[in-house]
Amino acid sequence: MSQQLPLDGIKVIEICNVAAGPFCGMLLADMGADLVKVENPEGGDTLRSWPPIKDGYSENFASLNRNKKSVTLNLKDAADVELLRELVRSADVLIENNRPGVMDRLGLGYKDLKVENQQLVYCSISAYGQSGPRAKEGGFDLTVQAMSGIMSITGEEGGAPVKCGVPLADFSAGLYAAFSITAALRAAQMSGQGVHLDVPMLGATLGIAALQTSEYFGSGRDPRAMGSAHPRNAPYRVFRSADGYFGMAAGNNALWRSVCEVVGRMELLEDTRFLTPTLRAQYQDELLVILEAEFIHADTATWLERFRTAGVPCAPINRYSEVLADPQVEHMQWVQPLELPNGVKTRTFVSPVRFDAQTLPVRLRPPSLGEHNQQVLGPLRVSTKEVA
Repeated sequence: MSQQLPLDGIKVIEICNVAAGPFCGMLLADMGADLVKVENPEGGDTLRSWPPIKDGYSENFASLNRNKKSVTLNLKDAADVELLRELVRSADVLIENNRPGVMDRLGLGYKDLKVENQQLVYCSISAYGQSGPRAKEGGFDLTVQAMSGIMSITGEEGGAPVKCGVPLADFSAGLYAAFSITAALRAAQMSGQGVHLDVPMLGATLGIAALQTSEYFGSGRDPRAMGSAHPRNAPYRVFRSADGYFGMAAGNNALWRSVCEVVGRMELLEDTRFLTPTLRAQYQDELLVILEAEFIHADTATWLERFRTAGVPCAPINRYSEVLADPQVEHMQWVQPLELPNGVKTRTFVSPVRFDAQTLPVRLRPPSLGEHNQQVLGPLRVSTKEVA
């Protein structure tokens, strides 16, 4: 990009493993933050060991750690703790996703580091939060999806509990954390005082379930698993065609009229079961049978073309190989080449956000473990020796 990135000049320290914290850090780094990832010398971020592995380097790790520098510190060693404190003195943000209490025991909790830097924005990501009856419990995406209710509404009605294939709990927490950090940075710049941000995966996952929690509050009934169907709208689901499946969503009466025109069943507009979106949702099982009896006479590509021509939102059921090759993805320049530290060339999905029609760049390839020790820690080691 020719213009300055929004977080240029913001210094971020990331002490995180796997997904939620590293995703948060990468979002900030994509926006221009100077991010130093602090890793244990013995293996580093555990995501480094996750396949697929290309000549010893994890593509999973690469997908969440571009635009970062890596240093290694043993935070159980007093000298390395002092180096981290030195890093904090000039930092704007620290992100950590350890269990609550771990950073305090290391002498690196918010109260400890606030002494070093009054303006520090300190963000803690955890399963359940920094306080409360579950604070000490660990958690992963699976367990938080189970706890949060997501698994109770995912899959087909009457089937076994199913988690979402995308780790929603991890990545929603990372998104909430990044948003909260940018908001807190503005407040810190105005007031001169930092803050401790408490970002629980459980809370973030409930936060993105606003339609489900409000359904419960409004009706007193638990939302239920409905497969691809919608509790308040129809037709709005996956349908079977002659050769497979497709998704189609006619979320209002105007679109419903277009559906009736496409399938040649205009009499359905007068059917009292289908007069409104709410009624169509109530009788959507009957509607499914009626529509699929028409859809079975043509293949998916034909129905998609017909509905697109009529302006009805629809889509194929893509595999990732298909959506990543979609012309819209190509137009937005979301898939970019990426070099791994070992020289292997691969590709990655970059930030989907554009600034003035420009896609955010990959400024730094993902780092090898401790790659930036000399660059980042070398000057600090000199200064700490001088102070001693």
